[in-house]
Amino acid sequence: MTDIRNLLLIDENPAHAEAFREALLNAKDGPFKFEWVQTLSQSVEQLREKTIWAVFASLSLPDSQGLDTIDKLLEVAPGVPILVMGGAADEDLSTEALRRGAKDYLLDGHISTYSFLRAIRNMAERKTAEEVLFIEKERASVTLNSIGDAVLSTDILGNVTYLNVVAEKFTGWTCAEAIGRPLHEVFHIIDGVTRIPASDPMEAAIKENKTVKLTPDCILIRRDGSESSIEDSAAPIHDRSGTVTGAVVVFHDVTDSRAMTQEMSHLAQHDILTDLPNRLLLQDRISQAIVAARRNNTKVAVLFVDLDGFKDINDSLGHAVGDSVLQSVAKRLVSCVRSSDTVSRQGGDEFVVLLSEIYQPSEAGIIARKILAAVTASHRFEQHDMRLTASIGLSTYPEDGQDAETLLKNADMAMYEGKKRGHNNYQFFRQDMNARTIVRNSIEANLRGALERQEFVLHYQPKINLQTRKITGAEALIRWLHPDRGLVPPLQFIPIAEESGLILPIGQWVLREACRQAQDWIDSGLHATPVAVNVSSSEFRSEGFLDSLRAILRDTRLDPRYLELELTESVLMQHAESSSSVLSAIKSIGVRLAVDDFGTGYSSLSYLKKFPIDSLKIDQSFVRDIDTDTDDATIVSAVITMAKSLRQCVIAEGVETEEQVAFLQAHGCDEAQGYCFSKPVVPHEFAQLLKPGLAPFATHASFSVPV
Repeated sequence: MTDIRNLLLIDENPAHAEAFREALLNAKDGPFKFEWVQTLSQSVEQLREKTIWAVFASLSLPDSQGLDTIDKLLEVAPGVPILVMGGAADEDLSTEALRRGAKDYLLDGHISTYSFLRAIRNMAERKTAEEVLFIEKERASVTLNSIGDAVLSTDILGNVTYLNVVAEKFTGWTCAEAIGRPLHEVFHIIDGVTRIPASDPMEAAIKENKTVKLTPDCILIRRDGSESSIEDSAAPIHDRSGTVTGAVVVFHDVTDSRAMTQEMSHLAQHDILTDLPNRLLLQDRISQAIVAARRNNTKVAVLFVDLDGFKDINDSLGHAVGDSVLQSVAKRLVSCVRSSDTVSRQGGDEFVVLLSEIYQPSEAGIIARKILAAVTASHRFEQHDMRLTASIGLSTYPEDGQDAETLLKNADMAMYEGKKRGHNNYQFFRQDMNARTIVRNSIEANLRGALERQEFVLHYQPKINLQTRKITGAEALIRWLHPDRGLVPPLQFIPIAEESGLILPIGQWVLREACRQAQDWIDSGLHATPVAVNVSSSEFRSEGFLDSLRAILRDTRLDPRYLELELTESVLMQHAESSSSVLSAIKSIGVRLAVDDFGTGYSSLSYLKKFPIDSLKIDQSFVRDIDTDTDDATIVSAVITMAKSLRQCVIAEGVETEEQVAFLQAHGCDEAQGYCFSKPVVPHEFAQLLKPGLAPFATHASFSVPV
């Protein structure tokens, strides 16, 4: 029976604890048992009371900050692997923690179920590799001890006088053949680095009349020309009067142990999965490249490469396929650069390419285009044929930074700019990106506590039946009421929430709050109105989404038919087969489904027919100019006709004028929402709209509640 591995998480962030718990549910290197504490003092008690397999520790705890945390943990639990977690500003601390004994680190913004799972798997792989190397080293040690050391002696003139059996085996000379021959004929040693003859250890021992070590990296060349790495020492031989009469050398074969040492050094500096240099070795190589560039008056380029949508591959096809994809990408990146350049894996789906000697930044742009072409070429694994894209950020020395840390940070910023521009492109770092990143980091930092501080609210925009002008439903729209910034537009914080993983707890809150509000209106005697909630890709693909949906409906007592989930085309068409099964499960609960922003993604009509969709929402970019732009009018008319043939309700978004209403009515559009009827309003104002006999709030067109 496999022993249970106890993992200890030291972090006061409940979201991290939940992500850690979910990671353990998916981990295949267990079984694991999860202990979560929020302070260093609590962790010390756990480490003293229990056998802990590994520790995941935040560098920012209520009772300990920074390196004091890692120092205390190393003191209390020597030998226990430790992974540290810190913010982007703590990367120097994290690097120093690695030097002091930590095994790895994660930065805020990259902490998620997936990153925890990868860290746990890497730790398990590292420990397995270390255990294998340790066993091999022990076996080699036992073997060497069992056969004994080689012993060889000479007289005062340096002629061989004796070899033991082991020395005979090592040198290829029998004792009888060797006696009387000069030492250098029998004991032929060279410097392993320079390949020139090594200094005679016997001569040094006799001359200095003391024990001397063999030349470092010493290699013994046997009589047949084969070589062995050896080490040990030579000592003078004295007669009774203390006069030196000769010398003896005692040596043994260290070929295996030296190779193991080199292998362990390699493992410490390379990624286990791809065998590429890891972040520690990369930083050293960037620093060396900068020194060389300064001396040669050349430039250095750093390319930060991030695969787009890689998490979906892991979620839908499994980590085995995901690992194969990463290995394939690693090989293609190496093929794109010179042997003097460096390709490094930073972790997850992030790679860094170091171009160590260039003359113009445009040379880095050429390599970036070459990398994009290599990554996007089809990757074939078993029955899976995948096409990937990547976002690349570039920084150059000396323009964008004078050290490795700055160059990496600026390349990372430029990469995120590429993602904002639609993926599958590269961007050079610009100084204005730094200012935007500061704002982004500030928003993310505040966003992390917004749920606990209850700063989110939902506004509701009515959906109107275009024939009866009656309210048929409401769309729940999140708003962030920041205490200092005021009302933060969703476009400023939703993308950041998605990138940081915060969209999962925020999405859960929105879903629960919308269901609670809908039931509250019903309990107040108002007309039962279905409420629509937008669901992100991360939520839709997350494990436990269906269970959470059922739990929320049960807890809020809302009849499932009064809830509608809106998903974009892109979300549905990513891994369409798995989307179909999830959608069917949602429909079996009784919840309605709508395709949001229809026309802006990439749909397959064959799949659209198979999906159990109730409604199509025409994106407002098409509605805006339907009364003046014939192309938009044609598209909207075609969508309405297609939806009708699929027996789906059609809803137009962003309706602002009566002319647009008239067009939509004439072409058979079922419903609409937009400022022509009402802006999104707070719950009590929407409740007024639901009261029969009352005039609607902020409307240009008359509409009423159903009777």
